[in-house]
Amino acid sequence: MKIEQFEDKGLAHFSYAVLSECTRQIVLIDPARNPQPYYDFARDHAATIVAVIETHPHADFVSSHLEIAQATGAVVRVSKLLGADYTHEAFDDGGSFTIGKLTFRALNTPGHSPDSISIVLSREGHDVAVFTGDTLFIGDVGRPDLRETAGNLTAKREELARQLYHSLRDKLMTLADDVAVYPAHGAGSLCGKALSGAKSSTIGAEMRDNYALRPLSEADFIQELLADQPFIPKYFGYDVALNKAGALSYAPSVQQVPRLAVGTSLEVGVLVVDTRPEATFKQGHIPGALNIQQGGKFETWLGSIVGPEEPFYLVAEDEAALADVLQKTAKIGYETHIKGTLAGSPSWTQKLPALNVENFRAHLDNYTIVDIRNVSEAATAPLFDGALSIPLPELRERAQEVPGGRPVVVHCAGGYRSAAGSSILAAALAGTPVFDLGEAVKSFQLAAITH
Repeated sequence: MKIEQFEDKGLAHFSYAVLSECTRQIVLIDPARNPQPYYDFARDHAATIVAVIETHPHADFVSSHLEIAQATGAVVRVSKLLGADYTHEAFDDGGSFTIGKLTFRALNTPGHSPDSISIVLSREGHDVAVFTGDTLFIGDVGRPDLRETAGNLTAKREELARQLYHSLRDKLMTLADDVAVYPAHGAGSLCGKALSGAKSSTIGAEMRDNYALRPLSEADFIQELLADQPFIPKYFGYDVALNKAGALSYAPSVQQVPRLAVGTSLEVGVLVVDTRPEATFKQGHIPGALNIQQGGKFETWLGSIVGPEEPFYLVAEDEAALADVLQKTAKIGYETHIKGTLAGSPSWTQKLPALNVENFRAHLDNYTIVDIRNVSEAATAPLFDGALSIPLPELRERAQEVPGGRPVVVHCAGGYRSAAGSSILAAALAGTPVFDLGEAVKSFQLAAITH
């Protein structure tokens, strides 16, 4: 037996391949959009992919389960509650299947979503691991507030939290202490609020260290779980529906995205997402463009700022950068919304002014300061008295709340988000100078700590 964990650091996503070494057969669990790593694993082990299990219809990434099934003949197994639109076999409480010496057993564990399952892996009758999807993470549990409007089954967050309380205690916590826990996400995921940096654990360790598994009444659990959950990106509901239906095959869909020559006239009124470095963007971009830089969390911010109903152009610094952002765009299923891509730095003349930081420091009252960090960040570490707090995911819709009449300075915690935020406000507040505080915010953080 071999359990291979695949990690997508951008989305903090884990997927798994379980290999039966005696039959050379593989079962995949929660595969990412690009199926090639799983095909490579199968080739390297001279094995065949025979089943793909989805623990639930994921909100934060697009799965390749349907593509893999169509390419390999593997069976897709999901809960009957999911209401999948593709051919599948129901996999719920009481259901199991065996390859070689390995048996996979389904547990219905609703809570993160109504249709969530966990999969217990046994070897020769002994439980060795459980794949918990978004039900149980290392140090945390899945958030129960994503399915009020999406999916085959919708449910209120309080009811899902109640279900999660019992899924954990009546199903997962009854497993033996030495059973390994393999979750679908790690630290940095928006599917929970306090995930550990560890990539696996055991039932015993989680019962000892995980705040959600300590002795709690149902009411106290619900109250604690629902408090301080992070924001919900705009694309989450879209991806639930896409995964329920099954996505287009990855490579052909990316290849069909139109590539435009530098100098091509872009359709007026269509959003431009410019992924070049902020310094390059500020020196020249097309009017109205949003600067969502290529980076480790590009796909999260793209899907948080741009809604799934919006077509857009995608601009990258060069061909290599374009390939990277296209791959990240496809991870959330947005590649079909791209009107066209441009690689390079066209001779656009729209600029963003540079901030005189020392003048700003000396005359804070002369500026409208917009803090685009999350509400919890702004509350726990305030930097400027009177700053207007509008989290970045809400900034496009709330830009008109920023008053005119004074120059505007946008800040976040480190400079990445404020590049996007300043581009949003510059596009929305015609005639008002908009400045990006950028990485200079760190000097104000240091001053606040010293003070």
